[in-house]
Amino acid sequence: MADRAVKCTRKTSETDIVLELNLDGKGDAKIDTGIGFFDHMLTSFAKHGFFDLNLTVKGDLYVDCHHTIEDTGIVLGKAIKGALGDKKSIKRFGNFFLPMDETLVMCAIDLSGRPYLVYDLNLITERVGYFDTQMVKEFFYAVSYGAEMNLNLKQFSGSNDHHIIEAAFKAFAKALDEATSIDDRLNGKVLSTKGSL
Repeated sequence: MADRAVKCTRKTSETDIVLELNLDGKGDAKIDTGIGFFDHMLTSFAKHGFFDLNLTVKGDLYVDCHHTIEDTGIVLGKAIKGALGDKKSIKRFGNFFLPMDETLVMCAIDLSGRPYLVYDLNLITERVGYFDTQMVKEFFYAVSYGAEMNLNLKQFSGSNDHHIIEAAFKAFAKALDEATSIDDRLNGKVLSTKGSL
């Protein structure tokens, strides 16, 4: 199996991002976005997906957190796409139901090459720490389009926004781990009747 690790960068007048991702890692993470709760979510994503993730973001946080979070999503999505390469032998689909105390969130993924986000989380507070809760949708939208994946997030229960957001990030990690894993039965082919993804 080819090395499924990439380094991606993005530099604009709003953000300067350096991201390294290894899909076949051990869950090691070194994250510094300048937003504590976002660092916590991305660390959880790496840990529960068994992805190695090194990320440094210098963003215009004096404006707000929007550019930092959205641009990180763009870069993470492109890194996922880049690390997958030709997508030969991957399972392609993944899903996971993640319970966290009173919360239950489901994530389902298709690494189809067609970007689409279905987002059904009910967040009621404006922010968690210095993280604007409106940015959860923006982050996952950016990831789905950067990675060219179908991404579905659905909340079945939950009342604490910290728990709901964390469950979403962890469910995403587990579903992505499944979707990117290798199925030897494919024998170097892609899982598509079209012959490509």
